[in-house]
Amino acid sequence: MNGKTKIKLINAFDTAEALQYVIKTYGAVEGGKQTLGRLAEQMEKGFSKEFVITRVFDSPRELVFKAWTEPNRIAQWFGPKGVSVKSVKMDLRPGGFLHTCMATSDGREMWGKWVFREITQPEKLVYVNSFSDKKGGLTRHPMSPTWPLEMLTTVILEEKAGKTELTLTRIPINASAEEIATFEGGMQSMTGGWTGTFDQLDGYLLEIA
Repeated sequence: MNGKTKIKLINAFDTAEALQYVIKTYGAVEGGKQTLGRLAEQMEKGFSKEFVITRVFDSPRELVFKAWTEPNRIAQWFGPKGVSVKSVKMDLRPGGFLHTCMATSDGREMWGKWVFREITQPEKLVYVNSFSDKKGGLTRHPMSPTWPLEMLTTVILEEKAGKTELTLTRIPINASAEEIATFEGGMQSMTGGWTGTFDQLDGYLLEIA
């Protein structure tokens, strides 16, 4: 319709009484309006391109999954090259968290946080990740104030003849147009960072094989 889209939400009920019950009890009409309102807001901001990186590890899937979900293992490899993990706290469950502190070679600390949405052993992790502080609060990227506060990350592990193909995807959520643009402009940097991180994971897996 002249470059626009009209959306109708339609729900069918067996009786008028059932319809009124849902409206009064759950606020269905207002809820539908709010949902469409949030969709309209997001359409105005735009949608980000998805960051994707894949790596094949010469290790069984169960071991790779453990490397992502056990604090003592995460501390051995997580983070880009030149960064060490000082602290790892984890509550591994949907709604739980991972809270890490990494230190650069010059002593600067960087805190990060994941909030788990889905955990399917040994094949899938879904979490919202962000920069954090010592208390677990959300903070801005220390070197990029327009970086998205929150990003949805999905890690898929597929078994390939005794090896493991890992695919990581990431996309901003609740982000402004400026934050989306910053995220898309940083994809090359993310590729470099995750390549270094996967190099460290690969080395750790080979050490314990």
